This record gives sequence, structure tokens and C-alpha cells, in this order.
Amino acid sequence: MSAVIKSSFKSAWWLKNAHLQTIYPFLFRKAAPKYLLYRERLITPDNDFIDIDWLGERHQPLIVLLHGLTGSSQSTYIRGLQEQLLLDGFRTVVLNFRGCSGELNHSARCYHSGETEDLDFLYQTIRAREPDTPIAMVGFSLGGNVLLKWLGESKGNVSVFAAVAVSVPLVLSICASALDKGFSKLYRYKLLDELKEYLSAKQRYLEQLGLTDEAIKIAELGDVSYIKSFWQYDNQVVARLHDFKDVHDYYQRSSSRQFLKSIKVPTLVIQALDDPFMTPDVLPTLDELSNSVQVEVTEGGGHVGFISGGTLYKPVYWLEQRIPEFIKAHV
Repeated sequence: MSAVIKSSFKSAWWLKNAHLQTIYPFLFRKAAPKYLLYRERLITPDNDFIDIDWLGERHQPLIVLLHGLTGSSQSTYIRGLQEQLLLDGFRTVVLNFRGCSGELNHSARCYHSGETEDLDFLYQTIRAREPDTPIAMVGFSLGGNVLLKWLGESKGNVSVFAAVAVSVPLVLSICASALDKGFSKLYRYKLLDELKEYLSAKQRYLEQLGLTDEAIKIAELGDVSYIKSFWQYDNQVVARLHDFKDVHDYYQRSSSRQFLKSIKVPTLVIQALDDPFMTPDVLPTLDELSNSVQVEVTEGGGHVGFISGGTLYKPVYWLEQRIPEFIKAHV
């Protein structure tokens, strides 16, 4: 049954501020993985590739994990959840979006908030190998948007027993504007700097591989050094590389809120009211949800933070309790 509910989550007393919640894991959570991942490379239908990272045993139910913008399977929120899910009896596989696995991909196109083809390709590949394995999915931030959009596009024609999406930019235009204000500009600067550096490295890499036509596609985007907002970046880079008319077309077609009504899989969406990457205006109304979607709204938590207690040296990452709880209730 669809619902928009208030969460019982409480921010740690020493991390009450949204920006502290957002920044603390990035600065202080150290990736000290207890388990080695097994990497597999899949060749995509357009003759590019995606790298996926596995953890767990073949007989276990499988959870597919999707990271956020500029993230990867090595992001601490991914590794932390992977290891907790393993303890709870689940196998996991992380989809590294194109160019995020540590090796640049072989085409000018990359990934974006509405790019669901690679997720669908991964799902179909796994299903062809393992038709009876129970599968659930979890997406963070951009990965959450991709997940919700894919579930809505699928309209129930996929065998997924549960899904969780966290800190989702449900309305991309609102999120792009939110990052132009106040302290949130710092996140924008960092992300845009990483994306611009990535573009430059990608062009050089494609040239080295002799993929001249693909390198030219990036060169034809022109000078990106002046870009200071996601509105500009998404208009000049994302829209042009991925065949959108412009940034407005990209945001309109790729925002996931419009797909929530079509989701048939039991789905939990976790959003913080103080998320510095967006405003509460992104939140859907009850009539925008299908009967399968529940939106859990927290007062605090920042963006993919949700640190609920412990001490400065032993924080409690609430998502690693809440997400497995929801998945186990539906397996």
C-alpha cells in the first residue's frame, strides 16, 4: 500500500547539521573492506563495457547495488552495505556505471540520471543465467533515480522482489537549482570539477585507443572550463552526448518522480528533508505513488548520510540497518 511516512530516524547528536551528515562519511569513513570483490566485465550491446563487482555465494538471494554520481563499487556507502548484506545472508553485485570502475569506457557516451539501458542489460544478463534467483535492488542518489525510472518503465515486467532508493533527485531541475545556493555550491564545485576532469581524460584516452570518432564527439562539445552550474553542464554535455534536445528535455524525461505511479515492485524511497542536494519540493504526493511504493521521510540525514548514533569514532550508519530490514521483509 502506498504511503508517505515520517521516519523514526534521529541524527546523531554530534552530527545534527545536514552538511556534517553529508560530509562526515566522505571525509572520515575509511574503506577497510573485509572481503575481496570478484570483478566481471560485460560487453554491452553497443560494443562498450560495464564492470560489475560481486560479493557472496551463488546460492544466496542477490541484491544489485547502484552508486551515485562520480561514485563506484569502492564508495564507502556501497562497501558498507555490501558487507552488512553479506552478514544477513545476501549476495551482492555492484553496477559500476560506465567509466566509474577505474577504467574509462570506450565510447563518448557515459551515464546520466536517466540512463537505464545498462541496468536493464545487467538485469537481463543475470536473469538469463539465473532465472530463479530472487533479486532485489538498491540505488543511491543518481543510482536511485536510475533505479526508480527503470522500475517505472518496466511496469511490472521484471522479476524483482524489492527495491530501495536513497537520497533520490526525484526532480532534476529542482536539484540542479538547489546546488546553486548557499553552502551547497561547494558540492557543485567538487562534482563539476571531477566531471570536467573526467571529460578531458576521456578525450585523451579515446584518442590513444584510436577511437577518433568518439574522441571528436567530446571535442565538439567545446570549452567546458567556464561551466559553473549543473544547468550549464547538463545542457552542454549530457544533453548533447545522449541525444536530448537540451537540458530541459533531459530533466523532464529523466526525473524519476513521474515514474513512481507505474512501479509494481515493493519499493522504499528514503529521503531527508534537509538534503542539501535538493529541497522538499522534490517529494511526491500520495496520488503520485503506486500501491507498491512507500516514501520514508526523515527530518535529518543530509545526502546519503543518515548517521544515527554512536560516537565520533564509532558512528552508526542507519541505512545499513533500514535497507536490509526492508529487503528481509520481502524476500
